[in-house]
Amino acid sequence: MNLARSVADVLAEHVTFEVECIDRMYCNVYVPRLQYAAGLVGYVHHHLGLPVASTAPLGQITDRYVKQVHAFAKANNIAWIDFTKGQRKDDVMAEQLASFGAPEGVVFIGRAQEKTPMFRTEKRRHADGSSYPWIVKSTGVVNHFYFYCLDADFGPFFIKFGSYFPYNAKLCLNGHHWAQRQAAKAGICFTAMDNAFAAVEDPEAVQQICDALGPAQIYALVEKWLKLLPEPLTDAARDAGYRYDVSVLQAEFSLTQMLDAPVTGRIFFEHVIRDNLDVGRAEKVGLIFDRQIRRRGRHPTPSRFRSRVVTTGVTPSLHAEYRHTGIKQYHKEGRALRTETTINDTWDFGIGKGLGNLPALREIGFSANRRLLGVQRLDHDPIAGTHNLHQLTDPVVTKTGTTIPGLKLGQPRSHALLSALLTFRTHLNGFTNRDLRLLTGQLRGLNPDALTAGQTTYDLRRLKSHGLIERVPHSHRYRVTDTGLRTAMLLTRVHDRLLPTALAYQAAPETSNRLRAAAATYQHAVDTLAKQNGLAA
Repeated sequence: MNLARSVADVLAEHVTFEVECIDRMYCNVYVPRLQYAAGLVGYVHHHLGLPVASTAPLGQITDRYVKQVHAFAKANNIAWIDFTKGQRKDDVMAEQLASFGAPEGVVFIGRAQEKTPMFRTEKRRHADGSSYPWIVKSTGVVNHFYFYCLDADFGPFFIKFGSYFPYNAKLCLNGHHWAQRQAAKAGICFTAMDNAFAAVEDPEAVQQICDALGPAQIYALVEKWLKLLPEPLTDAARDAGYRYDVSVLQAEFSLTQMLDAPVTGRIFFEHVIRDNLDVGRAEKVGLIFDRQIRRRGRHPTPSRFRSRVVTTGVTPSLHAEYRHTGIKQYHKEGRALRTETTINDTWDFGIGKGLGNLPALREIGFSANRRLLGVQRLDHDPIAGTHNLHQLTDPVVTKTGTTIPGLKLGQPRSHALLSALLTFRTHLNGFTNRDLRLLTGQLRGLNPDALTAGQTTYDLRRLKSHGLIERVPHSHRYRVTDTGLRTAMLLTRVHDRLLPTALAYQAAPETSNRLRAAAATYQHAVDTLAKQNGLAA
């Protein structure tokens, strides 16, 4: 078997099918009007009708809710489990689910003490010395009730409620479980894998199903189970506008690419880890997440720029981070390449936490996965680099049929243009035809009068048509693009540092020329091999 040795090989020749899907989502389920002290005061005054704003009367609501949960478990013969410290709740769910026979329902209820935001009452004093209650936001350790459920559409999920005001909840679901159930309803044959599809009869149809998961389906899940489960707030409170909303606390966006042979993926992934230990550097993180990274200045990007290789058992995984967002890649169950972006704070990308922003978040997550593979493909595949080189040096034909020549590398004129871009990148207001003419003339050692405005206009067209500069709207000024900066930095360094040094070695005496000595050793080895096999002339 011909084993893959690069990302390009695997993606082009060894992926049988791929599926993009929202994976695990962790959502806040909360009442917006009860998340701040003034909202609680309004609830106590206007809804409960109490004259004094204090958290003391809220204890009655807590007691009533706790009794409702216990009565609900007893009436429906639902297993009750008090979680112990260090106990894996997912393992308990798997054990309980194995003996659960209904198509949907509450599998069990768990209870655990956890820290949560809450309100408390402080005693404060007026200027005359008299005291009054004052509500402040705080945190405390209270009981949380975990409702582990099985839904006909979403499969296993849980929602946990804090037992103390404002009774915030957390919802945990998995998009792959939802997609698998929708595929089954649509009559699409598939083989399930943990949080993925191992085999699919119609990959395009499954991808359409995965693309359909959005805020509407998640809102419907929440509304459905809020009606089925004990809820802290009464019907009167809901009628008064105290209703639960949903926001995104954490979301995972995965790309699963099934491979034709496990050994292919293993060898591939070993190469990826070896050659991409620098993927966490700022410049590569900026490419992956399409964000401008500032390492210096007054407002540097707050992030840990690092790569990590984590080994669990014998399965390594590659990790990179941007602010609170992480991306990881691993060989899933020895059968698939899994690339996964986890967004832990939507504000990393200037997007609010509301569930309605899920389409924008999925675009960021799935694009980051693709960009990581793109960075790895560029690192491994010289064909992509050759294509980019031809885009720079080959002519460009416009829609009107006009041919605009490319930049011929090695020519003083082209090198001067690229060097000028590095200077003009620092000009916040851009540069003009005259600026370019004067600077390139100096770089080429020419009298400024030797270059005409027409020649510089020709050079500006070449730079603009190849994406190295762009025109400032409504002006005759130009600015250097990000592509122009990266291209100019690379090619000027090669021209100024690598080529002169290599050619100097080439001209040096044999005894001190490492390049020529290495070439001679290689040629001697080839000649010896030819002689041993009777191929010498």
